Amino acid sequence: MKKQAIIYCEHQFGSMDGKTANGLVREPGNYVITAVIDSTKSGQDAGEHLDNRKNGIPICGTLTEAISCSDQRPEDFILGIAPADAFLKESERQVIIEAMKAGMNIINPLQEFLTDDKEMVTMAGRYGVHIRDIRKPKPKKEWKLFSGKILDLATPVITVLGTDGACGKRTTAVEVEKALKKRGYKTAFIATGQTGLLQGAAYGFAMDAFPLQYLIGELESEILRANEIEQPDIIIVEGQGALSHPAYASSCGILKGAKPQAVILQHPPKRKVLGDFPFADMPDVQSEINLIEHYGQTEVIAITLNHENMTDEEIFSTIAEYEQIYQLPVTDVLKLGCDKVVDAIIDFFPSLKGKQEAVLS
Repeated sequence: MKKQAIIYCEHQFGSMDGKTANGLVREPGNYVITAVIDSTKSGQDAGEHLDNRKNGIPICGTLTEAISCSDQRPEDFILGIAPADAFLKESERQVIIEAMKAGMNIINPLQEFLTDDKEMVTMAGRYGVHIRDIRKPKPKKEWKLFSGKILDLATPVITVLGTDGACGKRTTAVEVEKALKKRGYKTAFIATGQTGLLQGAAYGFAMDAFPLQYLIGELESEILRANEIEQPDIIIVEGQGALSHPAYASSCGILKGAKPQAVILQHPPKRKVLGDFPFADMPDVQSEINLIEHYGQTEVIAITLNHENMTDEEIFSTIAEYEQIYQLPVTDVLKLGCDKVVDAIIDFFPSLKGKQEAVLS
């Protein structure tokens, strides 16, 4: 049974730093989202604000208002913010305590672990609620190093990488997986960040909670586990950061740990500087493709667009321009669907093409 939840995303809903809230509103997974808290957008519909499509989730100005919008008191209070520094402000701490007083469990996707915070643990005990730190890794003695077993994996593996952080890699990966399922393929999805885990991914972990040396082995192990249990036709790995990014290293770990044979590249054409790092220019698409293919010994087979700040006309013109320049299929999966990407995946992997022919026959 799905849990009812309120998402807290003050000042950030719809922005890069609100990506956890954005993702859960689009794909709530195991949750029923009853309200989003962001006083700067109070009174709007969350779906309409994100994608110009109403979904009935109200954006509220306060916790009290958000609770009143729910048919029953929500069980969980989800922190939907993802700031670059990953730490809470005092005002945010007070809202969390108010949610505890209201009887809600705290779902925390930040690097600041509330189960290590004496005040938060005390408050949770006082009000009879639980704290769940999504990013908190398992005990160190259970961490795994790379074994090399993935080198013998016969199942196709793809990943969605990007030219920046918070540019839609997970959203595209989720949409591609759904589209592959609609074509009759059995898939396994590997979440590598907090939002995918919150959405209910059966496989995955928060990569950035592990040192690079161990996240490679952990990712390999999780892919092998999913392959053994699910026996999928294809494995889709959620990407993180960008390989060229000066501050993030997760993409390196994904290419080393997943050994993907093919990559989909997500790119926001209107973004001029890296999000949260305005001193650094966005990379050129071709340079990112070259870097991924050289470093990962893989092939970029499609480009997907993040349409932030783009008109529909600009989306279509950019698709036409990019397809001519890069000689790859290009689409916006939220606006135009995944058919081009799925076709490219099937064309790239002979085993999938054979299975499609079997389904069609």
